[in-house]
Amino acid sequence: MSIQNPILLAPDRKMPKSIAIIGAGTIGPDIGYYLKSALKDLTLVLIDINPDALIKAVERIDAYVEKGLKRGKLTEEQAAAVRQNLVTSTDYAALSDCDWVLEAATEDLALKRNIFSQIEAHVRPDALITSNTSSLPATWLFSHLDHPGRATVTHFFAPAFQNPVVEVIDWKGADPDLGNYLRWFFAMTGKVPMVTTDAVCFMLDRIFDNWCNEAALMLDIASPAEIDSVAMELVHAGPFFVLNFANGNPIIVETNRVQAAEEGDHYTPAAIFNEVDKWDTNPPASPCDVAPDVAATIRDRLLGILFSQTVDIMDRRIGSAADFDLGCRLAFAFKKGPLELMKDYGEAEVMRILQKFADYKPGMPQPKKPISEYLDFHRNILVDDVDGAKVITLRRPEAMNALHDQMTDEILSVITKYENNPDVKGFVITGYGNQAFCAGADIGKFPSLLGNRAESIDYAARCSRLLVHLDNCPKPVVAALNGLALGGGLELATRCHALVAREEAWMQLPEVTLGIVPGIGAMVIPYRRWPQAAGIFNHMLTRAEKLTAKQGYEIGMISTIVSDPQDLIPAAIRQLDILQGSRHEIASGPVHIAGFERSDGTSVTGQVLSGKIIAIIEKAVGKAAAAPSLEDALDVGYGAFGDSACTAAAREGISAFQERRKPDFEKTG
Repeated sequence: MSIQNPILLAPDRKMPKSIAIIGAGTIGPDIGYYLKSALKDLTLVLIDINPDALIKAVERIDAYVEKGLKRGKLTEEQAAAVRQNLVTSTDYAALSDCDWVLEAATEDLALKRNIFSQIEAHVRPDALITSNTSSLPATWLFSHLDHPGRATVTHFFAPAFQNPVVEVIDWKGADPDLGNYLRWFFAMTGKVPMVTTDAVCFMLDRIFDNWCNEAALMLDIASPAEIDSVAMELVHAGPFFVLNFANGNPIIVETNRVQAAEEGDHYTPAAIFNEVDKWDTNPPASPCDVAPDVAATIRDRLLGILFSQTVDIMDRRIGSAADFDLGCRLAFAFKKGPLELMKDYGEAEVMRILQKFADYKPGMPQPKKPISEYLDFHRNILVDDVDGAKVITLRRPEAMNALHDQMTDEILSVITKYENNPDVKGFVITGYGNQAFCAGADIGKFPSLLGNRAESIDYAARCSRLLVHLDNCPKPVVAALNGLALGGGLELATRCHALVAREEAWMQLPEVTLGIVPGIGAMVIPYRRWPQAAGIFNHMLTRAEKLTAKQGYEIGMISTIVSDPQDLIPAAIRQLDILQGSRHEIASGPVHIAGFERSDGTSVTGQVLSGKIIAIIEKAVGKAAAAPSLEDALDVGYGAFGDSACTAAAREGISAFQERRKPDFEKTG
């Protein structure tokens, strides 16, 4: 797989105009709702042998629309688009004009093969065919077709309209361009596609199904509630709670039965799955107490199956390490990916757990190389070579590509590795997907800094290590804004040597609404690079006003705006070409800028802000503009961040953010 970021692919096939789903039961309507929400002019055809299932499927889609309207997630126009061009039929003849047919029927091999034969008899020669199976290899499903090259597995995860993960299966019978098109399509429509090989159960279900199966096999020593409570050290919801939510017992039985038939009896599903419909367990917010010795056994068994499956997936190259860890977080709400957990636990403890698990359950996979060799990969970025440039994609879709220390270090490692390489003409930094370049810095560290000025200043300076390096990078660096750039994300973009943007992109400095200040350059760099726009930056800092890509272009901040997402990276690379041989300079001496207008103490949306924080911002901007050097100016910004961290407003703002409520700055000043 040569291209890591699927948005960079440029397939010849266009977006589909008509998609059919075979199977209107459990997951089919959810996939349909995702597709209709993503493609407003799409004709969706639902096929099922049961007319009542079709009626219920339409009702379910309509219920999702109503909920979206009620919660403000959908506009009336969007809701109308989902409801229109929705066709139901019991006749496969309705497939005749479809660009893509997606099967979501019962997990039965003979049934599915028959369905695909019927599909092939009714669709156009250029129509795509995919299956949502969670366990059956593409080779089993499609090899009997006359034209198997246009078919593969696209495995969604429940709930399919919310869960971003889709596994795209790379199998020997598929046309070479099929997987790339599907990866591009899913990325363009808000999903996170992950390529896996054609092994039974693919990549992620090997984790979830065996995790749940191992939980069931421990019911002789603990209750479902106790097992879930220990599991929640690692995941946001325990296995039995999730099984209840997803009606997952039959899925575990089927997938583990398939894996046991192919890979050994140690994968045999627990018999109790056929005896229980609902598990007596507690919700995630109400864990129960577990005896320490029982908890230790549960923990070792859960980690044992997790680590055993992890090394097997890596050793057999069923999927990439980065996709695997991200997929476990996104699809199953693991707090950390299994490989990251292995890094945290350390090699000695991981090997202890694996050996103990092997003694308990012979036959389960064990590592084929030192644990450290499984852990060397980029977890938070993708790196692609495009026309002589290194394209670095920030990939933390669960956090809108927000920065944290590990991501910063990964970006910096790529730049330092190649900045003196004569074969690399420069770097492009962009965000994953079409919604966010970078939503700022992870706020997780902030609570521990509150009240400690020295530590806060040091933290801001450490967070700036990448940005300061960009100031002096010998090769040009271009920020390609594929979506919103907030806070620290905008500070990163403004330290790049040029910015290009999609026309939908926008920028904002929302820190003032959290009772803090942006301390890693926003009070310094924009004023020194585009001093004529100081008034705009003043409002962004003290009122959290948004700046559109068009406005950024008008003030000289954005070099190029593109309307088509596919044109963004080419535009960035053209900008790299323009910058070849030129020096990136930020004014080092004092700069003259416009002063602040008198603040009314509210944000652009009317939120009451902290007068103390606004005063810190205004003072810091003026002092930084007058500073004799860029280094001194940046130190002013770090100091202002430290000052803000010691205010009651910062404590209130950060607490409100964590508690998902509006801050009350009237009581803090």
